[in-house]
Amino acid sequence: MWEFPNIDPVAFAFGPVVVRWYALAYVAGFLLGWRYSLHLVGLYKGGRPDKTDIDDFLTWAMVGVLLGGRLGYVLFYQTAHYLANPGEVLMLWQGGMSFHGGAAGVIIALVVFSYVRKIPLLRLSDIVCTCLPIGLFFGRLANFINGELFGRVTDAPIGMVFPGGGELPRHPSQLYEAALEGAVLFVILAVLMRLEFVRARPGIVAGAFLAGYGIFRSFVEFFREPDVQLGLIGGLMSMGQLLSLPMIIAGVFFITRALIKGAAKNGGHA
Repeated sequence: MWEFPNIDPVAFAFGPVVVRWYALAYVAGFLLGWRYSLHLVGLYKGGRPDKTDIDDFLTWAMVGVLLGGRLGYVLFYQTAHYLANPGEVLMLWQGGMSFHGGAAGVIIALVVFSYVRKIPLLRLSDIVCTCLPIGLFFGRLANFINGELFGRVTDAPIGMVFPGGGELPRHPSQLYEAALEGAVLFVILAVLMRLEFVRARPGIVAGAFLAGYGIFRSFVEFFREPDVQLGLIGGLMSMGQLLSLPMIIAGVFFITRALIKGAAKNGGHA
């Protein structure tokens, strides 16, 4: 059994101002994702989006993630609680964010921003999706530091006793997610973006992100403790698995669509 490190969730404080690792994870995800997006734009050697578009979209992405993530958590995980306590919906400092809700928020931001700025939607989506695992990686590490979203009880050597998780060791599922949804998915998408064949077929990378995240998240859910207030839906799957299913379907659709359109442009040869 591994020992839980018990890292202070507060990174530093200046008097009444408290900065938590969770907040820094969001900052790191946005800043590193923005810088990486600027680099990816250069791979296309001209056209839109350009670096100015990426700079401007950063604000849209932040609003999409924060607003969508919070509303997603309220709707998917704690509906009854927030209906009874509507004033707590805006209390972000109390925690409670949903990745699937944040993803929906970013998708809406991508669609609206691309329409307003007359930018190819799928090309911008490919660039943004390549960067998303960066934020996922830091976010899951922050979940681990907070001792939240821990895994199911296990007798495996990697098990840890989490504060608030009882006396039995549990899977450090946050680290599994950081590795798969963060590091592994980042490498896969980074490699795809380096291929001219892929960049010439907008939608493949975005589809790979949707399908890849959905598959990895669904897999880790077998080790992650189901939400207490929800349990397993129908006794079969968690809410995370249920919400990941349409992501996998959409991802396969976008990849297939991009390959078919690419084949059509090349006279039937993909």
